Amino acid sequence: MFPLSDSIKSKRFPFLNLAIVVVTVYVFFRQVMTPDFEAFIFQYALVPRLVDFSNFETFLPFITSIFLHGGFLHLLSNMWFLIVFGDNVETHLNPIIFLFLYFVAGVAGGVSQYLLMPDANIPMLGASGAVAGVLGCYYVLFPHSRIKTLVFILFFVTIVNISAPFMLGYWFVLQVLSALSAGSELAAQGGVAFMAHVVGFIIGVLFGNIFRGKRDQAFEK
Repeated sequence: MFPLSDSIKSKRFPFLNLAIVVVTVYVFFRQVMTPDFEAFIFQYALVPRLVDFSNFETFLPFITSIFLHGGFLHLLSNMWFLIVFGDNVETHLNPIIFLFLYFVAGVAGGVSQYLLMPDANIPMLGASGAVAGVLGCYYVLFPHSRIKTLVFILFFVTIVNISAPFMLGYWFVLQVLSALSAGSELAAQGGVAFMAHVVGFIIGVLFGNIFRGKRDQAFEK
């Protein structure tokens, strides 16, 4: 299932959400154009083995890795999910809290993977944990939203409207099952940090419950 759009129109232009997308795309092109790709990745991606509790600079990749991606499709999927779901979350929370959610979910996702694999030399990168935080928050704030979704069933492709709780709940369950099956071997699942998705989503649900108010009822009419 791939989301195309949601049924709730944002009350304000999502400047910050768009800014995150633009910055992330810019960093990606800097990443692919760098003359020393491996050095760039090991400097800015999260490599658990390089984390040194006596050196503060080794903690910076918990943040910088959020803006890196493993390829164009990785970038496209993360940014598209952010475009579809992030505008309404930003509008509801306000830009400052939205930005705080994005980074808390992203960093928490990175920390979760680090705790699973503290000695790994595998670079971890991507905004998936941060975007998962936005999805978890959307799940709480907009339970009546409908998502226009591209659905693939074997060789059959169709577009259907699916409730946001069902689609995002289904996505979350898949991430949990994938994280459990992956165990501590990130590479066994194609390098996807599923635990970061799970933790990021949970952070988003917590934010959604903390900041849920009467305003969301107005957005859902």
